[in-house]
Amino acid sequence: MTVTWPFATFASMPPVRIERAKGAYLYDASGREILDAAGGAIAVNIGHGRLEVADAMRDAAVQCSYAVPPWLTPQRERLIERLLAGWLPPRLTRVHLTASGSEGVETLVKIALEYHAACGREQKTKIIARAPSYHGTTLGALAVSGHESRRFGLDHALPAMPDVPAPYALRCPDADVGGYCLRALKERIHREDPQTVAGILAEPIVGASGGALVPPDGYWQAVRALCDEHDILLLTDEVMCGFGRTGTRFALDRWGVEPDVMVAGKGLGGGYAPITGVYGTEAVAEALQQAGMNVMFHTFAAHPAACAAADKVLEILDRECLVEHAAKTGETLKARLAEALADHPHVAEVRGAGLLIGVEVVENRESLARYRADERVTTRITSSAYRRGVSFYPGGTGAQRDIVMIGPPFNIGEREVGRIVETLVAAVDDVTGS
Repeated sequence: MTVTWPFATFASMPPVRIERAKGAYLYDASGREILDAAGGAIAVNIGHGRLEVADAMRDAAVQCSYAVPPWLTPQRERLIERLLAGWLPPRLTRVHLTASGSEGVETLVKIALEYHAACGREQKTKIIARAPSYHGTTLGALAVSGHESRRFGLDHALPAMPDVPAPYALRCPDADVGGYCLRALKERIHREDPQTVAGILAEPIVGASGGALVPPDGYWQAVRALCDEHDILLLTDEVMCGFGRTGTRFALDRWGVEPDVMVAGKGLGGGYAPITGVYGTEAVAEALQQAGMNVMFHTFAAHPAACAAADKVLEILDRECLVEHAAKTGETLKARLAEALADHPHVAEVRGAGLLIGVEVVENRESLARYRADERVTTRITSSAYRRGVSFYPGGTGAQRDIVMIGPPFNIGEREVGRIVETLVAAVDDVTGS
């Protein structure tokens, strides 16, 4: 049979075929069990095959298969009430729903530009982003992404946006990584002219592009202060790191900082449905309303069945204390990985928070020299692990590479933790010849 999926692929291996999934496990066409240590694309949080989520989606489809997104349905109302009652930061009281993180980032950027126009600051059109980063696959989201490989073939057509370094302690030229990155941000704001900067867009903890980069304490408080000083909106992308993935409800919560507009998805639907939210303050929404502006919807945004799935996923996360479990299990998993790989000549660092963990592989641990890109080390490691029955997520941007990401469902146990550690060590040894 001719392979027509995906549309175009650069991989030499045939596409993986998964027949079913249950709990933390996938089952391929031969019935082989594969531990989903990646949570798919780091999206699965309550585990696969939860019947109560499927039942909620079925009931929603029967009750209301579709309604245009601005209208209210019982499923939309319940989800919004749950978000506001116990999940969102207190200042984020307005909700706009999309079907994907890329759509959410596009909407977030449009809101920022509309807000400043509504306030009479139409010259504020620049979004300062960071590298490495990834904010989505649409043209607008790629334009603000510091991700070389996903921009490949499109760079010539993307609008130029200013960027600054994300805190990357392992490779920072200054021991004071927070100070170094903040100085770079201040310099960039002034080089661009603060009167032209609409927003600073960043992942509070950088996801797969950088490999779970956690900034030092004080960094985010200082960024928030810079935004306030220059009438710049703080725009945060928690598509991957939000909804409990890093052991707190949102990654930025650990620093006691709130953004002006936030996008967060993946874990909102737990892998069961395509849904993402864009969340903003009253001040931002009121400015748009008073200027007669709105936030346009996508056709399948806030789909009733997706809202029902998300509402049930959040209920399960609360009921089973899975965010707390992610924090505890993640701490154990990271510590065991760090111990197992402490003296490995080709592992530079194990890092992350909660169940968002990155392992950076290098050719030389002392110099931090990377393998050549054409050696495809990340792909070979994840392929070796898959043959051993564990699925990991390949991270990096092309320039930043050989990063293996771990982001399993929050309810994994001791058996899964042990298997993740054992398999990753074996796969790294296999590929690096250690």
